[in-house]
Amino acid sequence: MSAVARARTALGCRFRRQGRCPEAGFDCVGLVAWAHGVAVPDDYPGRGGDPARIAAVLKVRGFRDVARPAAGDVLLLASAPGQVHLALSTGEGMIHADAVSRRVVERPGVPPWPVLGIWRRSGEA
Repeated sequence: MSAVARARTALGCRFRRQGRCPEAGFDCVGLVAWAHGVAVPDDYPGRGGDPARIAAVLKVRGFRDVARPAAGDVLLLASAPGQVHLALSTGEGMIHADAVSRRVVERPGVPPWPVLGIWRRSGEA
């Protein structure tokens, strides 16, 4: 199952800070990791987020940075000053754990926040 297909099975799951599975709920990191089948580091920060540190974690987990998003890519977004957010590109929009709506949602079109980076699982086109 592709990362996008797996993430779509989580649509409607509740938002939960540091959530890592559909039964308990997801935060943005947990959703993206679960969709790709990778573990979240134990020392991953729960708030804020240094884009360089997040990039390093993604590289260690087998992702590489790319210029243009495709379905399944991880989007690193600047959701507020000093705050970053992860989402999964669908190719025509994104899937993310939305703290405002308190659930996993899919939205069409371009992300509502500036894109700081795009990461693709190594081995994928």
